[in-house]
Formats: sequence, structure tokens, C-alpha cells
Amino acid sequence: MNCQELWNRCLVVLRDNVPEAVYTTWFAPIVPLKYEHNEILLQLPSMFFYELIEERYAGLLSASLEKEAGRPVKLLYNVLVDKSDNSTLTPIIPSNQEEKEEPVRSVLKTSTPALPWSNDTFPQDLDPQLNPIYNFNTFIEGRSNKLARTAGVSIANDPGRTPFNPLFVFGQSGVGKTHLAQAIGLMAKQLNPEKRVLYVSANLFCIQFTDAVRFNKLNDFLNFYQSIDVLIIDDIQTLSGKDKTQQTFFHIFNHLHQLGKQLILTSDKAPSALQGMEERLLTRFKWGLTAEIEKPDYNLRRAILKNKIYKDGLDIPEDVIDYIAENVVDNVRDLEGVLLSLLAHSTFTDEKIDMNLAVKVVGKIVNTMPLELSPEKIKEVVCGYFSVSEDSVASKSRVRDVANARHIAMYLSKQMTKKSLSEIGRVIGGRDHATVLHSCSVVNDLMETDKDFRSHVEEIERILKR
Repeated sequence: MNCQELWNRCLVVLRDNVPEAVYTTWFAPIVPLKYEHNEILLQLPSMFFYELIEERYAGLLSASLEKEAGRPVKLLYNVLVDKSDNSTLTPIIPSNQEEKEEPVRSVLKTSTPALPWSNDTFPQDLDPQLNPIYNFNTFIEGRSNKLARTAGVSIANDPGRTPFNPLFVFGQSGVGKTHLAQAIGLMAKQLNPEKRVLYVSANLFCIQFTDAVRFNKLNDFLNFYQSIDVLIIDDIQTLSGKDKTQQTFFHIFNHLHQLGKQLILTSDKAPSALQGMEERLLTRFKWGLTAEIEKPDYNLRRAILKNKIYKDGLDIPEDVIDYIAENVVDNVRDLEGVLLSLLAHSTFTDEKIDMNLAVKVVGKIVNTMPLELSPEKIKEVVCGYFSVSEDSVASKSRVRDVANARHIAMYLSKQMTKKSLSEIGRVIGGRDHATVLHSCSVVNDLMETDKDFRSHVEEIERILKR
């Protein structure tokens, strides 16, 4: 098999295992140069490109090449240094994948997923199926995820011996549930190498159960899962409507919980909102801690962007960061997608990362049409600006930042919406119209006498008008 043929076959596998956008951005531009002595030399368009491929996709790339070649293939790279001269390449760079753990073969889609217990005897033989990228260092804490993260760290330090068993984490897609669950598993395994830690999606669990029944291996399936010390099931709502799978999971859950083993479950809905799930399972889901990860607020979105930019050694203007944080509001995945798109444009078209490019890229990913302002939205933005919770603003707390946030939220709601004073007061802690008028008077007075306070109000106004 020649170099181009092997690479073309590898591309077919890759395309089947990653989103189309990932395939187009990160695999399609790679040029195969040479394949001999079980080594393949690939040309990459930039050093950033090389670093991202090595960090995120080297395992998948190696597994795909091995699948098509029928033997392990060593990865070598040439990186294009001067885009004006395609002959200007770095010296050959070997992949560092060999220094890492063996790539997970199950990452490749197959018609018959491998049974996890087929060759497992000792804890060190069990692949926990965890992605090292999803660790606590890369999981940025904010108001929206603080409870879940704090509980997760506590569990990782002492799995099965905290009150948080099971830990049931729920929230909409892309807010970081999988990241947190895997971070717990990674830390637990690092601190307790002897423990059997396993991350598995509920969908794969269902497939494995079906195969176990089909191949008359149900007892092996049960014995395997009942031997796990830290079991992480992602997207548990997938079990809805699957009665036999639920029955089996019920027995696994009971066995592990009675032995003091740790269970971590994620879902897109709270237990009370899950449909098609056995009541006895729902009851057990509530035994430990149920923690919601909410949509990230402005401060958290900005912190995530700054961390990602710093980690990747990128140079992105502050106004671009602010624009992304203000307009990409639903989840962390969209934030990362925008950054990735910006970098792809910059890498392949030599466009400067500036506000014009940011507006173009963000507009393709999210709806940036301004929404009608409401007291609820104003309260959210003001609380995010001062890093205080909405609950504290609704309370009677007189802490300075809380009181200022409360006054400013009422003032701006009166200035920027058509809501009545009573409606504004109701949203902000059930206050009456007289309290709202008092807050407006306080803000007007402070804006005349306190330069810093006035700048805060004006900055929040600018954020709301964007």
C-alpha cells in the first residue's frame, strides 16, 4: 500500500469518527509525504496545527492508521514554517503519542463494540476510558458550577466515602457535565491507582448489555460492572424506556452502593424530570447529591476564554474576548467552537484576529441579534459584573457589592425597560415600587459624587446595549 492510498483510507475512518467541521478543519489539510518502514510522514500547515493534532487527535490518528495498515504506524511530521514557500519545513518531528498511554481502540466506530471484560483481570489492566484533557485544571470554576465542582473534588479525594453518593449532575448540553465527571475519575485514579475507575456513556452501556445478552455473557457483564470502584455513567437519560437495561443497571447500582463504591451520573434533566425511568431508580438517583451546572455567566465565560487563550499561547485582543463572552452565552462548547473557528480562519487565510473577524465568525455560530431587555436579563448581567449571586441580590443583604448590584439592577431596569416599578421590584427580590424609586435615587446621587461608581454603571450599560 502506497502513502496516498493509506492516507485516503485513513481519512475515511477519521471522517466517520469526528464531526464534519473537525474533519474539514484539522484532517483534510494534512498532506501525506512518505510511508515506508511502518512510518508515515505528514505535512502540517503550522506549529499551532501540530500542537492541536498532538494534543487532541494523535490517539485517534494512530488508531485509524493502524486499523488500515494492519500494524502499528509511527507518526512523523513536517511543519510548514513559511506559507509563501511550501519547501520551508521544520525538521522531521516524531509524534509523542508513543510516550503516552496506548490509544483507545474503542474510539473507532465498529459494528460490534468490544466487550469490556474480555481481557481484564487487574485494576491496571482496565482502561478507565478517560480523556486527560478533561481535568480539574482545565475546568474553570464559576457561580454556575461551584457546587458540582466542589463536590466533585471531595469525591475524587475519597471516592465512596462522602455523602455525595451518587453524585447526579445535570444541565443542558455543553455546560461541562462530561468534563467534570471525567475530571473526578482522573483525580480519583491518580490518588488511588489501585481502584477500578470506569467512564462509560449510557449509550455504550446499552450496546454492551445487548451484546452480553446476545452472546450469553450476561453474568460476565454483571460481574464486570459490579467490580468497579468508581463508575461514571454519562447521559443516564439514554436508559429511558429501556426496561431490561434499567433492571440490570438497578442491580449494578445497588451492589456498588451497598459496598461503598462511588457512582457518578450525568443527565440533561434533573431526576424529577426524567421520563420513562423506573421509579425505584429515580429514588436512588436522589440518595446522594443532585447538582445542576447552569449556563456560564459572563465572568465565567470570559475566564474560560482567557484560560484557553493563555494555554494555547495565543494573542487575541481584549475587545474580541469581551465580544465573544457577551454574545456566546449558552454553553462552553460554543465558546471553544468560536475560538477554534477564529484560529482556523487565521491559520488558513492569514486573516488578523480582530473585531471584524470575530463578528463574522460568531455570527455563523450563534444568533447575535439583540434581544429585548428585561429586568431578569439586567439583573443577570449586573450580578455577573459584580460577581455576586442573584439569590443574594434578592435577599436583604447589605454587603456593599450586593447592595450596589441591587440598586443598579433596579435603576437600569427603570431606564432601559418599559416595565412598571412594581414589576421591577417583583423580579429583584419582591420589593415594592417605593423601594425601586429609592434605589434609583441612590444610584443617581452616587453617580454624581462617585466617579468609580459612575464608571461601573456606564460600563454595565454598554454591555447591555451590545
